[in-house]
Amino acid sequence: MNQRIVVKLGTSVLTRGTPRLNRQRVLEIVQQVAALHERGYELIVVSSGAQAAGRERMGYPELDRSVPAKQMLASVGQSRLMQLYGELFDIFEIVVGQVLLTRADFGDRARYLNARDTLQTLIDHRIIPIINENDTLATEEIRVGDNDNLSALVASLLEADLLILLTDQPGLYTSDPRHNSSAELIAQVSHIDDDTMALAGGAGTRLGTGGMVTKIQAAQLASRSGVTTIIAAGSEPNVLTRIVGGEALGTRFDAIATHLESRKRWLLSDKTRGTVTVDAGAAKVLLKGGASLLPVGIKSVDQAFERGATLAVLTPDGKKIAHGLSNYNSDDLGRLCGVKSNQIVEILGYSYGDAAIHRNNLVLLT
Repeated sequence: MNQRIVVKLGTSVLTRGTPRLNRQRVLEIVQQVAALHERGYELIVVSSGAQAAGRERMGYPELDRSVPAKQMLASVGQSRLMQLYGELFDIFEIVVGQVLLTRADFGDRARYLNARDTLQTLIDHRIIPIINENDTLATEEIRVGDNDNLSALVASLLEADLLILLTDQPGLYTSDPRHNSSAELIAQVSHIDDDTMALAGGAGTRLGTGGMVTKIQAAQLASRSGVTTIIAAGSEPNVLTRIVGGEALGTRFDAIATHLESRKRWLLSDKTRGTVTVDAGAAKVLLKGGASLLPVGIKSVDQAFERGATLAVLTPDGKKIAHGLSNYNSDDLGRLCGVKSNQIVEILGYSYGDAAIHRNNLVLLT
């Protein structure tokens, strides 16, 4: 598989520290993303800057700090930001697609799978997703709160190989370089602990919603999901292409688990919502490893569950051999028992794929 990279762009990077989007800076970043795209890498961009774009479009109005005021700015600015990205990527004949997400899209399994499938389809068609939090409508309860953590959630969702957080700082320092001239850049962090968090300090720039703290939080989440994270300065010339080329820039946070290990832990610990009993042939194929569970091998479905639920897979004699995420809800899967995959659309009128449980979302218990 081609290397998959999530790039998060902070407001301070896109504005160059000014009150408005800096078109030259945005173009420089787009050029780097386009160059990596041309080389076959799979790029996903998580972009801040909608509120800054909204303020610019409205002539920098004096507004309170209320949520509705921020949502208004995001509403005005989001289309402006996407227009800019669309025009600049058009130069390189690259299509981009806008995706707005909230925490609820990651917390609900059906929405989680829908988000993953949409993003995967964009990537499969060589379209670069431009992702932002849905600030216009999101309430405090469903907001991620910052695009650093959103980018980590996206990297986990898509099982990215690398998360690059571009900011106005070169990386994590031994102390705040703004107040201590002796502060040294930390090149690599193998494990994030309380001491690491303490080094992150407080809030970030006036225009952004996050600081170094949220970046360390994002790196920790990504690390636990099997994703390596690098925090680096967006002002560094050709920062993206140099990082991907192997140059040691910024601070690198090592992944502490593989994607498979992370998913296995989740599947083993998640409560099962239903069961499927498979025939002897399907059980034998599954136990050999590396196979998906196809509808043709399912004998029966028990309990009511939604698409994306964790299921227990049973042999004909009732032995539990696997946990896995269902691509279909219980009603649909019941209709597909013993059915060949090429008949799914004919029976349901649509398809979420050939497998009832894809091998990437199945862990054996024996």
